[in-house]
Amino acid sequence: MRPGVADFLSEERIAVVGVSRTSGFGNAAFRALREKGWQVFPVNPAADVVEGEPCYHSIAQVQPPVGAVLCVVPPAHAEHVVDDCVKAGVRKIWLQQGSESEAAIRTGESAGMTVVHHACVLMYARPSGLHRVHAWCRRIAGHL
Repeated sequence: MRPGVADFLSEERIAVVGVSRTSGFGNAAFRALREKGWQVFPVNPAADVVEGEPCYHSIAQVQPPVGAVLCVVPPAHAEHVVDDCVKAGVRKIWLQQGSESEAAIRTGESAGMTVVHHACVLMYARPSGLHRVHAWCRRIAGHL
């Protein structure tokens, strides 16, 4: 398994930064994690409600604090999310595939955070359906 994955997924409370008011991968990940038993909190500074749940405008607003953050924003914004995590005391971040930037990875690692990157959270978070098949294929090929 990739470094940091088990540590990240051991958290019961996870914020998803980058959910939208309508749809997108952040919303799909939010729903999947919630359905699989995690307490999940949507974060979007421009939304008040996401997926029928109250939406937080920042990571710091989620109380009590979360233990981990799934970052699903464009790479240009990922470093800002990492900075917000550091300020809020979050020690674990998953930069979803397509969200990571080298600057965000370096910033998180320099702050002592567990940083998971270049991987899809749905491949590891109790995968089901297509993600389960894909995870099995990658495991057989020795990539997980």
